[in-house]
Amino acid sequence: MPHSKPIHAHAYPQPIIHTRSGLPAFQDKIRKGLPVTVAFLGGSITEGAGASDADKTSWRGLTQAWLEDRHGAGRVACINAGVGGTDSTFGAHRLQEHVLEHGPVDLLFVEFSVNDGTDRSESIRGMEGIVRGCKRRSPQTDLCFVYTAADKNLGPGVPFNIAVHEEVAAYYGIPSVNYASAIQQGVEEGRWTWRELAPDGVHPNDEGHALYARFAREFLEPFLETGLDAIAEAGHVTSMGRDVLSLPPLEAGNYEYGRMIRADSILSQRGFDYNGLQHRPVMNWRYDDGHLEALNEGASLSYIVTGRGTGLCLFMGPDSGILEYAVNGGPFQEVNLFDDWCKLAYRPVIIVLASGSEPAEMQVEVRNIGRKDVESLGTRLQVLRILSH
Repeated sequence: MPHSKPIHAHAYPQPIIHTRSGLPAFQDKIRKGLPVTVAFLGGSITEGAGASDADKTSWRGLTQAWLEDRHGAGRVACINAGVGGTDSTFGAHRLQEHVLEHGPVDLLFVEFSVNDGTDRSESIRGMEGIVRGCKRRSPQTDLCFVYTAADKNLGPGVPFNIAVHEEVAAYYGIPSVNYASAIQQGVEEGRWTWRELAPDGVHPNDEGHALYARFAREFLEPFLETGLDAIAEAGHVTSMGRDVLSLPPLEAGNYEYGRMIRADSILSQRGFDYNGLQHRPVMNWRYDDGHLEALNEGASLSYIVTGRGTGLCLFMGPDSGILEYAVNGGPFQEVNLFDDWCKLAYRPVIIVLASGSEPAEMQVEVRNIGRKDVESLGTRLQVLRILSH
């Protein structure tokens, strides 16, 4: 659809940018002409949903191309850790396997304001877990929070999810770029409608992704062009050198130690087979799909982890059943995660089974009870990863 008014490059609304502690390590390597690695951790928007080519016309792909053009194609490596349907809780657990295991990362974009829900504490646990977990495992990595638009992230004032993420960003001095604020400004000025940029109200089309990439460049440009001292003198950088891990956590039960453990590392199981999805339809997962699978009642597995909490990452799909679990010999609790998305394909879904503020040893038993949701086609139980935090 055409825009309401013609748009000139200088007339684009600008995103709200908080530079805070800046990107000192990333900028230092840029200034020295050294190779850099940039990772993008987020949901489907970061993965590239809505773009005609997820790797070329998404905001992530366009940002990578711009960095390569500015810094040199041979000196920029990018990691796509966007996974559709995942929130910051899942992101904190995915961080090690999907980002940091690739090697040193200089800049990490984090995008979960659309997928996080209405539980403020849980959102803080996820975002704070990503910040603290990243700095614990990779102290040299600079981070930036990105707030993309969606129906719930547009409107007057600061939308709930963005405000919660900003609590974490401000506390730890993490830079943030509010794409949604610029989209809202454009809507208010009659430059575009949100549905022109994102027909489904969430996933931008190529034009929307190009706008997001423009906003990312607005944030990154000073770090590629200006010395750190000049930025600081302009009053845009605060709390330089802040030691993130010296600060007390906002939420004692955050996912700082979040990780995923392969299901085939479980030593005690009965009635499960280790399989891949083979030709079954899958969405929101392009990684190793090996998982423990049981179709029948009575199949069980148990594992022991030490941490502040544990959970499961399951493949849920058209024939997924109901499971039950017990922690440290406690009573069994049933879990039915079947929803309308399950009818379409298999996808990863996480469940937190136990969570606390202090590390402890936890023994977990999981069983297939042979029952299913009324709309499910079967009683399949598929364990993709063990979660520990």
